[in-house]
Amino acid sequence: MTTQKIFHWFWAWDDEKEEVWLREMAQKGWHFKSVSAPGTYTFEQGEAKDFIYRLDYFIDQKNRLNYLQIFQDTGWEHMGEMGGWQYFRKATVPGEELEIFSDNESKAKKYQRILFILVALLPLLIVNINNLNKMSNPFLQVLTFIFFCFLILYGYAIIKLGMRVNALNKKL
Repeated sequence: MTTQKIFHWFWAWDDEKEEVWLREMAQKGWHFKSVSAPGTYTFEQGEAKDFIYRLDYFIDQKNRLNYLQIFQDTGWEHMGEMGGWQYFRKATVPGEELEIFSDNESKAKKYQRILFILVALLPLLIVNINNLNKMSNPFLQVLTFIFFCFLILYGYAIIKLGMRVNALNKKL
């Protein structure tokens, strides 16, 4: 079988675009096999098929087996995970909308789980930037600038995820 690795990045608030991309790849005969390191996907070439892909964010290792069993019981195949993102797929059913979330409240909770992790790690990031900034080494000053740029992107992610949660909650 022919395989190929593709780098494809997605933002947490745009996971639905990632699901569409994975489906389009399957429709072209490139079937998702795994994902490693942020954005490195492995595909295997085969017969073109129409699979629906869904992503969830779940990191609770003690409840992992029960979590995966729920999906398996409803016909979803667990394809793998990367950084807490869980990848599921299911063959399309004509005329049926296949979702892993039954309501907007459940979908909003997915983004809230991601937000919780980001907000919890924010103080650590700020302390590290502050500690690096106190040192006079030119290399560390460059590293401080890079961390500061990352902090801006990090803040942007928190805002975008918060907006996504608010939009879903308004639909309730």
